Amino acid sequence: MVDTMDRDNDRINFHIALFNPEIPANTGNIGRICVGCQAKLHLIKPIKFLLTDKYLKRAGLDYWEHLLLESHENLENFFTKYRSNNIYFCTTKGKHKYSDIAYNRGDVFLFGPETRGLPEELIMSNPDKTIRIPMTDKIRSLNLANSVAVILYEAWRQTAFQ
Repeated sequence: MVDTMDRDNDRINFHIALFNPEIPANTGNIGRICVGCQAKLHLIKPIKFLLTDKYLKRAGLDYWEHLLLESHENLENFFTKYRSNNIYFCTTKGKHKYSDIAYNRGDVFLFGPETRGLPEELIMSNPDKTIRIPMTDKIRSLNLANSVAVILYEAWRQTAFQ
């Protein structure tokens, strides 16, 4: 795991931010996806597990050591530091389909905890920046790691996989 700050911004394609992650295996898988796309992973506290968790490490495999990772004490600190980036709020209640947005390098995709998603006040106060993945009415949502992969790879595709 590489704890990075601003020195890596020229190498970062996108930012994946997990607010209050709850399931270590999901975070491990998301870390692996981030390494594969040169995206930086942000973990926003509270976090429901330790970064030494065996399920996190198992899902991240040996890729975890290459991860660009930054942790934040809370959402306010995260928003303060990344206020100049385009931040998209990923939610099943999103106004726009993820595939209808034109993304740019440096964009941020914010995801909420697995069991409840992003806080309602964030969604309501940022409706034009909310995005969703279309799905049938047979399920409530996709797995968090799968959602990150769908959105991140679309953004990366749009920037010609640079």
